[in-house]
Amino acid sequence: MSDAWPKDELSSPAGSTRKACDPPQVTLRSRLQHQRARIHQQINKEMLMRAGAENLFRATTNHKVRETVALELSIVNSNLQLLKEELEELNSNVGVYQTESEAVNVPMIPLGLKETKEVDFSLPLKDFICRHYGEAASQYEAEIKELNELRQAMRTPSRNEAGLELLIEYYNQLYFLEQRFFHPGNMLAVQFHWYDSLTGVPSSQRALAFEKGSVLFNVGALYTQIGTRQNRSSAQGIGNAIDAFQCAAGAFSYLKENFSNAPSLDMSGASLEMLVRLMLAQVQECVFERVLLLVLEDSDFSSLLQVAQEAARVSDMYWLALQTMQQAPVKDYVPFSWVTLAQVKNEHFRALSHYYAGLALCNHAQSSEWDDGLGERMLHQLHSSKLTGPPPGIMLKDPEERRRLGKAHLRRAVIRHEEAMRIHGLCRVLRKMDILQEVLASVHKRSLSAYSQIDREDDFCQTAEAPNIQPKTQHKPDVKTPDFSKVRVTDIFQQLGPLSVFSARNQWRPQRRIRLVRANSGLGLTLRGDSPVLVAGVVPGGSASEAGLCEGDYIVAVNGTDCKWAKHVEVVQALKACSDGGVELGIVTMLSPKTLGQRSVFLTPCGINESAVHPRNPNPSKGASPTSLLTWTRKKGGAGGGVSKRLSSAFSLSFGAPRDAEAL
Repeated sequence: MSDAWPKDELSSPAGSTRKACDPPQVTLRSRLQHQRARIHQQINKEMLMRAGAENLFRATTNHKVRETVALELSIVNSNLQLLKEELEELNSNVGVYQTESEAVNVPMIPLGLKETKEVDFSLPLKDFICRHYGEAASQYEAEIKELNELRQAMRTPSRNEAGLELLIEYYNQLYFLEQRFFHPGNMLAVQFHWYDSLTGVPSSQRALAFEKGSVLFNVGALYTQIGTRQNRSSAQGIGNAIDAFQCAAGAFSYLKENFSNAPSLDMSGASLEMLVRLMLAQVQECVFERVLLLVLEDSDFSSLLQVAQEAARVSDMYWLALQTMQQAPVKDYVPFSWVTLAQVKNEHFRALSHYYAGLALCNHAQSSEWDDGLGERMLHQLHSSKLTGPPPGIMLKDPEERRRLGKAHLRRAVIRHEEAMRIHGLCRVLRKMDILQEVLASVHKRSLSAYSQIDREDDFCQTAEAPNIQPKTQHKPDVKTPDFSKVRVTDIFQQLGPLSVFSARNQWRPQRRIRLVRANSGLGLTLRGDSPVLVAGVVPGGSASEAGLCEGDYIVAVNGTDCKWAKHVEVVQALKACSDGGVELGIVTMLSPKTLGQRSVFLTPCGINESAVHPRNPNPSKGASPTSLLTWTRKKGGAGGGVSKRLSSAFSLSFGAPRDAEAL
């Protein structure tokens, strides 16, 4: 009988990604993460000291002790404030994550990864394997070591596709870990410690949902860093950035939709909503840059108006993101540089919308395409409010009226650019970003130059106020849930047996060994099913019955060879090949399968139907159901969908009609 049985599998990776981690102190990004980890540890220490001092202050009635403790509390609170300011400055250090190309682009906002303490699964898993599965934990040393190495590696993923695959591999592996070792009524003694990405405040839980949610958050955060890193001077780089920011928005949105009352601020509903809007605004900015690549300043009238409306759309998206940043409780811990940069971009792209509208009106004479009313319709759709003065058709045909409207737009562009520069100057962190300052200065100079060229000394008419540009885009950003199926993983603890039976939800009597000796009438039992094979019937008074075999038992070993993964035909062949001395079977009996709900067995004339209750999506890579994350406070109840398992035909050993019997 073969020793290699089929395995429970989400899939098998083509190559290991566990070496694809970012070694500390090697890159600027790694050093930044190392500094964040150091601050997190200091914040944790200060918060423990504060908790102890507060307990002492409440417990004591001694006046002098209370004064001393109050002084200590003030010092601790002061230290915490300084540490949080230092962490905010690190979170604001977006320059480290920007692309290394020489292209001059407005910087994007990335998100730092959540830090976590090291976890050693060895003792809890060994104890659970011995206690729950009744097997020797020493047989699983290699599997436990592999799991520990995988978690250690995912703490420092590289900022590329390999780093994402590493996080997703661990995330997918948590599905198997949950089924094997975590049960709501029997929580594994593993404590997961994670630090808030924005505040550094530590959180600790034993629920695997906290681990899953934190890893998913880091998937989104890593996507933001990958998107920020792209060279957006080419169409390919812009496309990669769009995809990365959309996947980041998808990860944050999925986390927000399925969980509430999160244990850390960065995973609260308000924070995740802010991150989703921020990512979508950055997607829209990339869309504008892609449109701009195809449009030069001497492009036609319609192309320039399209760019103007795209810029207005970006401005609106940043305005929406800004609203969420300024609402409680997000405003209390979101970095000030993020808020300022969102304000700067709101004004910057509003200015660009007026600049390109003014350019289209001032630099283009009457075109033949305007004769059919196309130009009039385009100008009518350009503005969010009705124009004052002559109708659009007459205005387009009158060079002076067109110049005056274009001048009004350029004037608003100059004013908006100056406002963006003023806001930029209020933030010390942004003032250090040379690229941003260079971009703001150059576009202001360009708008001022265009305005000066059409301004006349004899133009004594007061410039009218140009209406706002109507936002419009050719590509609305999508929220893309990360594709977890692209990293296919194998259950590390597959040696325990098929997951549908050998899981944390099921319980068994201790494994027992029995010896079957073939009698004249055979072994006296009927087998059905695969992986593992089930004893469907026992002949009263037969060899199997006398040996203590019962209906509903599972055969997990034949003559000392593990057969949890064996096919029906393989176990039958092994039993047929038994000698006159008999065959030794390893047997387990499940306790209350109907109550435990993991596998139900029904005897029918046609055989046995198995129903393995899995999450609605047994592969968490699809990300379609909240049940793929063990809930801490899940919004939606995940009803399991039945996954039926096809069974092999029954093999009858001297049980039933004489024509069904087979002599052994």
